[in-house]
Amino acid sequence: MAVADLLLHKAPRRAPGRAYFAIACRYNTMYYSSSSSQRNCAAVVVGGGPAGITVLGNLLEQQDKLPAQRLLWVDPHFRAGRVNARYREVPSNTAVKLFLAWAEATTPLRQIVEKTPQPNAATALRELPQDTGCELSKAADLCLMLTDGLTRHDHVQPQMGKVTQAVFDKQTKHWTVSLDDGAPVVTPNVVLCTGSSPVTQPLPIFDQLQDLRLRSLHLDTALTPSILAKTFDPESPATVAVVGASHSAILVLRNLYNLASSSHPHLRVKWFTRNKLRYAEYMDGWILRDNTGLKGEAAQWARQNLEDATFAQSPVSRYIKQVWTASGDEDAAYRRELPGCSHVVQAVGYKRDPLPQLAVTDGAGAPAEPLDVIYDNLSGRFVRSVPAGSAATSMSSTASGEQRAEGDEKEFVPGLFGAGIAFPERVTDPYGNVEYAVGFFKFMKFARRVVPEWVTRT
Repeated sequence: MAVADLLLHKAPRRAPGRAYFAIACRYNTMYYSSSSSQRNCAAVVVGGGPAGITVLGNLLEQQDKLPAQRLLWVDPHFRAGRVNARYREVPSNTAVKLFLAWAEATTPLRQIVEKTPQPNAATALRELPQDTGCELSKAADLCLMLTDGLTRHDHVQPQMGKVTQAVFDKQTKHWTVSLDDGAPVVTPNVVLCTGSSPVTQPLPIFDQLQDLRLRSLHLDTALTPSILAKTFDPESPATVAVVGASHSAILVLRNLYNLASSSHPHLRVKWFTRNKLRYAEYMDGWILRDNTGLKGEAAQWARQNLEDATFAQSPVSRYIKQVWTASGDEDAAYRRELPGCSHVVQAVGYKRDPLPQLAVTDGAGAPAEPLDVIYDNLSGRFVRSVPAGSAATSMSSTASGEQRAEGDEKEFVPGLFGAGIAFPERVTDPYGNVEYAVGFFKFMKFARRVVPEWVTRT
């Protein structure tokens, strides 16, 4: 029996969730230390969140098509990314059964679930209603369990740290990957699962109204009731401007209302939105607005309290004021309603986290030049976009542009791939609506389709 299997079988039974990180930490010297002898690997997977777990499970399933070396998995913490660090108290808009389907979609991940002593994070999910959502803490615990199993896998080399640079050699068709702690690694494949964070750049109107001295309330704080309650003095007046009408915005409104109607009676809210609420609609075999519409608890609360037909009669209207920022009147609405606000929280989307520096060289001894890339949301690969009739390339590796322009020639960058919330799949529904698919099981569906194509090109 392998050392990893011995560790799994000898692990004492613990409450689901926290045990997995404790086990990983106890053996961090064995599993996370850098090694000067680790010079080559079959692939480098950057990021330890749900997307990194997804990609690693799929690469392990395709291992016979990869070079006969281990997979290097790099993350600063190996604690399931932001879903565990920031969003444990957030209700999911994903059904419980899809979290379990995600964990059991590949043989390597399914084997971890089967070998982990019970009760565990998977059994905890099985005890819940399967067709509704749950707190993301349950999904985060599942990620922690899978992370522990993957870090012990014979064909995975986990390393705590960050990838700072990846240089592609045109001659060898390999990448030299530099880490902030450890020797450079040479590999034919690099997969970026680097995640995203809430947009914090103030809207232009806020820059024009700096004299109001609004205090910025981070979206992560507003989505965490236990922290949010400590942000305000229960005895002091406060008015929070909430911007947006997304799933996150509705949850923020609900969290603030719960405080105002209980422990913080002097708290008030102004809700700035330019759009009517939009909901996911369950059609015949598919979901309209699957990635953009409200679902789960957020949808239910919004229908009961925020719609035109219910708002005036809802107790929510005593604490929340709706401010419509229609096109053409947006600035005037902000100038009229922001005075008197003490805080502002923007729930206007997420932006890609910084990427490692990407570069390309013509061979050993040749200088490395910056590699400008753009993500192709259909293949999970990156391209160097060259507009027709032009030899110039554009789009920095840290830019937010997702798609190449129609008619551009495309040149795939060998061995460079992306997945997860930073690099989601572009999907088109039967009505022709285009969205970007974000969610555990959606990451898995994408990976199941594209990872076999990635490895056949290695």
